[in-house]
Amino acid sequence: MAKKKEVKEKTSKKDVSDGIACAILTYLLIGIIWYFADEKMKKNAYAKFHVKQGLVLLIASIIFLIAWSIIFSVLAAIFILLGPAGWVIITILGLVFWIPLVWCIMGIVYAATGKKKELPVIGHFARKFAF
Repeated sequence: MAKKKEVKEKTSKKDVSDGIACAILTYLLIGIIWYFADEKMKKNAYAKFHVKQGLVLLIASIIFLIAWSIIFSVLAAIFILLGPAGWVIITILGLVFWIPLVWCIMGIVYAATGKKKELPVIGHFARKFAF
């Protein structure tokens, strides 16, 4: 299993304390709006890191949930006919729905604890954003 990558870039304690509220709220969409509306936040490296992670999470969640709903709808119709085995598979597919929420909670925890840690699986895409 791959280790979660913690960004080695130095962030000052002042950046963390000034940007922690924006970083936490980023995972609830409000922080992304705040970041782009507030010039002070645009200069904060800690907030910027978490905004990039939050944008990746937002995009990945939309794609993930659209794909999940299509796959779940098709497979649920097929697996219902299988009886108990089909219901087990449908239950497992139902649990997969919660993955974006888990990523969101992880991001909030990382932001609240002052860590610049990438989200698992999707976090590395944030490095491609240039703003």
